[in-house]
Amino acid sequence: MGIRNYLVEGVSGTGKTSVCKELQRRGYHAINGDRELAYQGDPETGTRTDGVTEADTNEDHIRHLHEHHIWDVDKVKALVANQDEAVTFFCGGSRNSSKFIDLFDGVFVLEVDLDTLNKRLDERPENEWGGKGRKTERELIVRLHQTKEDIPKNGIIIDATALIEHVVDEIVRQSEENKRHRQ
Repeated sequence: MGIRNYLVEGVSGTGKTSVCKELQRRGYHAINGDRELAYQGDPETGTRTDGVTEADTNEDHIRHLHEHHIWDVDKVKALVANQDEAVTFFCGGSRNSSKFIDLFDGVFVLEVDLDTLNKRLDERPENEWGGKGRKTERELIVRLHQTKEDIPKNGIIIDATALIEHVVDEIVRQSEENKRHRQ
């Protein structure tokens, strides 16, 4: 939906939703991909899957939820093709990002240390992914934080331990710098 389009990624708890809200507050076009584009589906084919709910706590179910958290590729392509906005930020994570990552002008990867991650997860409500009482989800998040296996490899690393205003300042600065280099 922008002339320039950026993906803001990171493991759960690094601040993708907060970045999205702050970008929107500042008047930028920002899409919360986890809420507006995501569904449970096969990462290769995009076919919707069912039979697993967030209420399931079994480790296999939690892994299934994570591995099948994908974005609607056609919606991403349509939003990127629409150039009504000068810049659009897509905030969130998906297991099928390889199907659309090349459409973006850049990728920002939010990173935090393990203590900050745990503190943020402690602050989440029980009904939120990795929130209080959701031990299996939290264990998965910590493992993904350590391995970075689902994070784009060539993204611009953003220190997301800073105040959200500073994190967004850096993302905006880097996106503007990227714009100048492309002109």
